[in-house]
Amino acid sequence: MKYNRLEGLREEYDLKSKDIANKLGVVSSAYSDWERNKVRIPTRRLIELANYYNVNIDYIMCLTNKRKNIIENDIDLNIIGSRIKESRKELGYNLRKMGEVVDITFSSLCNYENGKTLIQSDILLSISKLTNYSLDYLLARSNEKYIK
Repeated sequence: MKYNRLEGLREEYDLKSKDIANKLGVVSSAYSDWERNKVRIPTRRLIELANYYNVNIDYIMCLTNKRKNIIENDIDLNIIGSRIKESRKELGYNLRKMGEVVDITFSSLCNYENGKTLIQSDILLSISKLTNYSLDYLLARSNEKYIK
């Protein structure tokens, strides 16, 4: 089962994996592991890839088949944190319960919600799947809240 569309996007642009790896400043094996779903794609790199290919992260991560052009923007940890908190509250969970459900400590979740650190992509994906919130919305790249 495919968990991302990185290989297809790369081929669409007629690039080799080493080309993208160089663009991102990572070793080719790391990028290849992302394409093959061997390791999680760091959130910053996922944003960079979406910006490079000019597509939505929901599309890259196979949450939707709708491809959207999203305007590149800076990472704002405070907005991301407030949207993560919003998603938790919509579920009616406290920090501990949400932490249990997405398999992180409540203190890590608290750091994400308070804009102290950028959320890990696997946790972000878990939250998106729980709430049907768009990854692009959670990462403040779009104001469309739900995956369509």
